[in-house]
Amino acid sequence: MKTLKMTVAAVAVAAALGGAYSLGHLQTISSAHAAPVAAPVTQTLPPVAIAPTALPDMRSIVAANAPAVVNISVTGTRKTSAALPQLDPDDPFYQFFRRFGGQMPRESTPTQGLGSGFIVSADGTILTNAHVVEGAEEVTVKLNDKREFKAKVLGADKASDVAVLKIDARNLPTVRIGSTAQTQVGEWVLAIGSPFGFESSASAGIVSAKSRSLPDGSYVPFIQTDVAVNPGNSGGPLFNMNGEVIGINSQIYSRSGGYQGLSFAIPIEVAMNVERQIVATGKVQRGKLGVSIQEVNQALADSFGLGKPAGALVSSVEKGSPAAKAGLEPGDVILGIDGKSVAAAGDLPAAVALKKPGESARLQVWRKGATQDIEVKVGSFAEEKVAATETPNADKGRLGVAVRPLSPEEKRQAEVKGGVIVEQANGAAARAGIRPGDIILSVNGQPIDSVEQLRGIIAKSGKKAAILVERGDSRIFVPVDLG
Repeated sequence: MKTLKMTVAAVAVAAALGGAYSLGHLQTISSAHAAPVAAPVTQTLPPVAIAPTALPDMRSIVAANAPAVVNISVTGTRKTSAALPQLDPDDPFYQFFRRFGGQMPRESTPTQGLGSGFIVSADGTILTNAHVVEGAEEVTVKLNDKREFKAKVLGADKASDVAVLKIDARNLPTVRIGSTAQTQVGEWVLAIGSPFGFESSASAGIVSAKSRSLPDGSYVPFIQTDVAVNPGNSGGPLFNMNGEVIGINSQIYSRSGGYQGLSFAIPIEVAMNVERQIVATGKVQRGKLGVSIQEVNQALADSFGLGKPAGALVSSVEKGSPAAKAGLEPGDVILGIDGKSVAAAGDLPAAVALKKPGESARLQVWRKGATQDIEVKVGSFAEEKVAATETPNADKGRLGVAVRPLSPEEKRQAEVKGGVIVEQANGAAARAGIRPGDIILSVNGQPIDSVEQLRGIIAKSGKKAAILVERGDSRIFVPVDLG
């Protein structure tokens, strides 16, 4: 199970209810003990009957689908440096081994791994995670009926973490493929897999969130659940209550390496798109816009005049890319694609990736206070970069930076035509996260070419400003509260 480590704090709250009433039935006080006060006349309403909700019976789902879930074992080797001798620092050979130890011959160490998968075609096509079979020299698939087959890896797509295997068998049981379109947060889901090597283990929970972006930079809009998945569950199916596969269990958040309440599944639409292309062509192609994007928070929404934080903010446009040819600009906020809303930045790469190179996409773009449609012919996939920035703390004050013009050499290295470089950052700029070395390229969409121009624009700005900075190899918009 692929693990992303994160500290998760949980607080349990217990409440005890006592008293003289129960749901739907008010316990009355005996007239012998009642105070002699005339009670007002009130109309008594009948209690509201609440139909009990039974827990789902998942026995039929397990019985029908467990035969199509497989155990995957992987063997391979990895190169490791030869162990260096333990020497005293005063030993004359100590400096020799410290300096040249990296050039020692590397040894091959056997490796083993376990995972899960599921059969999608009766002739032996199996889906699992790419990280389950990464570096594998031999892959063995064990069926529910204990038969074992050597599997061929038809293809593994690291970007989506989906791999396609093939075994030489016929008339195999298969799963039914569903859709995440109608999946709702709170509905029951079921996982079947081989946690810690325990084959055909079932665990259940609910959908906790949809379209979840993870810090590993993946374009996949993950399904978050609270289903107990552990190492060995990777690549196994996630079922809805109709017995249909809606995802592939892929990752967990954990401090210990085991399940701690957060698990993530790859939507089945993403997985099946990869499967179809690998089976047909042996490779995966996806659409590409050629933009760097970032999340729109409340401060940025205010800066750009949006009614609410939504969409994907374009922080830079790759030269010669489909986005550049279509006229997309830094500062555009992409609110929709082909009529479907882009609620968060992570929704955009996932939608574009489903496009085939050469197909057209219609983007709904917010630019300078108005919405417009832009038609883009998507190119070949290169993973969209999502520039991450912490939400700044709002505070009062003007910008508070010491800047200077860039030298011709600095402009050449940064591949910019204008801008000013930050030498010191204090006040509002520092609180927003601007730091020395940042290159300020624009303020509220107006390009910056000189120190005087920056001062003039800031002086005329309102309480908020959206400042585009180049930092290293990425560009991000930083919302600054000017007070």
